[in-house]
Amino acid sequence: MLLRIADWLSFDLFGLDPSTRLAAAVQFFIYDSLKIFLLLAGMIFLIGVARTYLPMGKLRSWMGRGGIWGNVIAALFGAVTPFCSCSSIPLFIGFLKAGVPLGVCFSFLVTSPVLNEYLVILMAAEFGISITMVYVLGGLAIGVSAGVFLGRSNLEKYLDPDFMQMPEMEEDGFAKLNLSGRLKYAVAEVLSVLRSIWIWVLIGVGFGAFLHNYVPREMIHSWMESTGIFSVPLATILGVPLYGSCAAIVPVAVVLFEKGIPLGTALAFMMAMAALSLPEAILLRRIMRLPLIALFFGITAFAIMLTGYLLNILQPFL
Repeated sequence: MLLRIADWLSFDLFGLDPSTRLAAAVQFFIYDSLKIFLLLAGMIFLIGVARTYLPMGKLRSWMGRGGIWGNVIAALFGAVTPFCSCSSIPLFIGFLKAGVPLGVCFSFLVTSPVLNEYLVILMAAEFGISITMVYVLGGLAIGVSAGVFLGRSNLEKYLDPDFMQMPEMEEDGFAKLNLSGRLKYAVAEVLSVLRSIWIWVLIGVGFGAFLHNYVPREMIHSWMESTGIFSVPLATILGVPLYGSCAAIVPVAVVLFEKGIPLGTALAFMMAMAALSLPEAILLRRIMRLPLIALFFGITAFAIMLTGYLLNILQPFL
């Protein structure tokens, strides 16, 4: 159905010649955009309803126990929150002020941007379920392992004491909602997320359409041959300054993968772009000192690289 609509718009309404690259790029852009927005709207609504049933008080209590269990809970909670790396920081501060251990808070901070509903939805649509599940498990492993390492390094001395003056995390207000209120919240969640990412979706799909139809596969293969085993670290490093929404990078990562970039290399680029950004470092500087920021970035980047190499090894089996 969506493909027929894309064909009608591209070839009948716009009058493009189906044999040209421009027509193929426009058809690719329309089809992928329609598919992504429909999937996002439906899944974000369902997840939004489910989120209203999360017991925030108990959640903070479980996280506050510390240990690996706390890191796992924090990583899982990060996976169901629709935040980018910068938007996760207010909750990160709120957890710290509530007495949650620093390492556990870092597990949330790492996982929240790497895993969220719209990213997973996009990945499932573009890469398939098996690759998406491996990516989700890898993202959770990165969040838990980075949080455990940082939590056991006694780094609280690098926190800025002034951050305690920032507002505390809001209490859970979902418990008072009836079903109608939860449904309204889910609809508002859909509208809020789509308003914040629609432009990134279109930019990402547009860039993906350009790569798909205009960039020769041989050029991609030449880049891979010149970088060799260092392609994963290079992709990770390049992803940090290219801050943006995962909604934009998923379609690009798909096309790079289809053009011959190994799976782990493409996803390492996407993970680094989501989890580590220069704006995030600037915001974190308000609440912690540079050595802790550098260590957080270094540990997370190292874990992303390991995940990229692992995915490259597993690629033939996925």
